[in-house]
Amino acid sequence: MPRMIFVNLPVANLPASVAFYQALGFQKNPQFSDDTAACMVWSEAIYVMLLTHDKWRTFTDRPIPPPTSSEVSLALALDSREAVDAMIEAAAANGGTADVNPVQELDFMYARDLTDPDGHIWGPLWMDMAAMPAG
Repeated sequence: MPRMIFVNLPVANLPASVAFYQALGFQKNPQFSDDTAACMVWSEAIYVMLLTHDKWRTFTDRPIPPPTSSEVSLALALDSREAVDAMIEAAAANGGTADVNPVQELDFMYARDLTDPDGHIWGPLWMDMAAMPAG
């Protein structure tokens, strides 16, 4: 079995979160989705489980952080600067917030940050490994 990652996120409004992630390019896997959770597929190895607050609380009794917190930032590599910009625009048009942190623009890398409707931070980025400085 290949190594995979399942990112579990508590969400306040499951249908709105599903629509948001679909707008960013994630695919919903109905086999692992129901009224309390939705499995959103980014790639063959990366899955995001969107969990209602009640479902989340079946996994832990730790409090759900407010949307203004920064518990984690998840980065997604994209194929171009334009793809980064398109994801940021899709986030802003679908209930997220664009550019929650300063844009990172280096000779070899371009990165921007967004939040989903629940404040989870995602960082779409593009890198040109051939232009990356040595060392």
